[in-house]
Amino acid sequence: QDFKESQEYRRLVKAYTSQKAVELAEKDTLPFEIAALKTYNKLESDFIKNALLINDARFAITYTDELEAYYTLFMEGSTNEEHRKEIQSIYDKLMAVNAGQPSPIFENYENHSGGTVSLNDLKGNYVYIYVWATWNETSKYEFPFLKEFEKGYRDNNITFVGLSVDNKDDYDTWRTLVKQEELGGIQLIADKSFASQFIQDYMIKGVPRFILLDPEGTIITANAPRPSQEKLTALFNEHNI
Repeated sequence: QDFKESQEYRRLVKAYTSQKAVELAEKDTLPFEIAALKTYNKLESDFIKNALLINDARFAITYTDELEAYYTLFMEGSTNEEHRKEIQSIYDKLMAVNAGQPSPIFENYENHSGGTVSLNDLKGNYVYIYVWATWNETSKYEFPFLKEFEKGYRDNNITFVGLSVDNKDDYDTWRTLVKQEELGGIQLIADKSFASQFIQDYMIKGVPRFILLDPEGTIITANAPRPSQEKLTALFNEHNI
């Protein structure tokens, strides 16, 4: 009853379970989002457990590297049929953009350098897409790392594509920022921000987001490491990029 009626109590429960999830993640070397589900599933109250599960899952399932494990843990824990149907629907859509699947495409997105670009124009090279927005500080934090990566792979068989999801009101900000930051690669802006079909197909709910495709347009990973993460180099090396 306290959880239903008291915002402060909900914050307390969330803080407690988050701390327990951190401890479990460190102890068992688990991704935090997996450890969080395991923590929630141990709770005695179905009402609290279901509330915490769905609150996390709506977003976390879209970026976890352990999609099948995440889905299985959610289904094992949730006893709310509407929540289960919702996550089942998201899971089915995410499986369509899982590794090995052909990438959804975008067509005729405006190129900062002039003209338009479609994803099919880029076939023949690996494609590293970074989805970002001018209002997102985490996106901008990645710029220096991204530019260093582009320099290091300038002569390799990979194309770097920046894809802004800025709204029309921020169009001028996008044009200015790309120039100010001297962003390389191909800089595009999506046609309808987060409502763009390409963004919807990938179930992207937050930025930055990174996607790696092979030369045939097949998805290597829909949740690629960020340029600031050392494992991005390992991923490129694994595919001889």
